[in-house]
Amino acid sequence: MSNYEIYLAIGVMTIVNYLTRVFPFVFFRKKEPPKYIVFIETYFPPVIMTILILYTLKDIDFNTTPYGLKEIGSVFFTAFLHIWLKNYLVSIFTGTIFYMVLVQYFI
Repeated sequence: MSNYEIYLAIGVMTIVNYLTRVFPFVFFRKKEPPKYIVFIETYFPPVIMTILILYTLKDIDFNTTPYGLKEIGSVFFTAFLHIWLKNYLVSIFTGTIFYMVLVQYFI
C-alpha cells in the first residue's frame, strides 16, 4: 500500500465516522426520534457491559492457577466502579484497563 492509499483510507474513515456521529443530530433535530432509537439509546450501555463481561469470562480455565481470579476480580472491580460512580464510560474504560494490567503483569 502506498502512502497515498493510506492517507485516502484515513480520510474516508474520518468522513464516514464524522457522518455517522452527525447524522442523528441533523435528522432528528426538528422531531422526536423514533421509539427504536430511544430504545437503543436506553439499553445500549448495559448491552455493551454484558458483552464485555461475557468476552472476559469466556476463556476462563478453572482447572489451572489462578483459577479465573483475574477475570472475576475485574468484573467485580468494574461493577463496583459502576455502582459507585454511576458512569458507564468510566467503569468500562477503567475496568478494561484494570483487566489488561492484571493479564499483562500478573501470573
